[in-house]
Amino acid sequence: MITAIDHLVVLVSDLDEAIATYETLLARAPAWRGGDEGSDNVLFTFDNMSLEFMAPAGTSQSAERLRTLIKLQGEGIASLCFRVADANAARYRLDRVALQPTPVADVEGRDRITGAKLTWKRTRTATETTRGVRMFFLELGSERPHSQVMGPAPVVGLDHLVISTSDPDRAAALYGARLGLDMALDRSQQDWGRLMSFHCGDLRIEVVHRPVAGSDAKNDKLWGVGWRVDDVEAARERLLAAGLTVTASRAGRHADTRVVTVRSGTRRIPTLLVQRTPLQALDEAAGAGDE
Repeated sequence: MITAIDHLVVLVSDLDEAIATYETLLARAPAWRGGDEGSDNVLFTFDNMSLEFMAPAGTSQSAERLRTLIKLQGEGIASLCFRVADANAARYRLDRVALQPTPVADVEGRDRITGAKLTWKRTRTATETTRGVRMFFLELGSERPHSQVMGPAPVVGLDHLVISTSDPDRAAALYGARLGLDMALDRSQQDWGRLMSFHCGDLRIEVVHRPVAGSDAKNDKLWGVGWRVDDVEAARERLLAAGLTVTASRAGRHADTRVVTVRSGTRRIPTLLVQRTPLQALDEAAGAGDE
């Protein structure tokens, strides 16, 4: 049913600030600027997914709902949008596994700069059935334009998405049995908890359980990301030159990876840069997660 992550939606209060921040982090330019009656949005698009920033605009009810959501939950990753080959078939499957999908809707968007048009079909699941994670399922009518490179050592795509959970068994049932993603790893260690890794296209969804007192037992959280780069040392030097705080590179927990942690300039989204090798891509289950 699911072929890839189509895009992640990040809610922000100030769209211009978010654009400037992520142009620096990604060394990429926005590829699309759009919006509707209650929001403005931009898309950064890579080979394997898109990153959408959305900010409330105007005084409509939709805009006020977004402002309330940001006030209650803060800025951050708000939605996970999967790519599917057939939206109607996906809706049938989602209904069969009791995820309460909405009717498939035909949607159209236009770039406010170029006037280019995109169309897609969309359904979404009831958030209470997906442990508090907002999930959409999209069948695109055509591919999006890609973001242009703005500097050396740019981000080339998403390596992994991290979802935190307080109930790993229910999360495993959701992402594996109900959504049909292939589990590549399920490992626990005393120092960092339990990690489950699911293949999704050419990247991973990593579901992490770190027991914390007072955590939300019913709702999972779209927590952090790992961005893929071809040269992690060059990317680190670029970010340091831009004034960001970045750790020294180190071996990742997955075999044949080098990673750095970006500690500023991410809009408070926990962020890694990850350099992978062809050997690691063939052996996803060799390690225990980069987080």
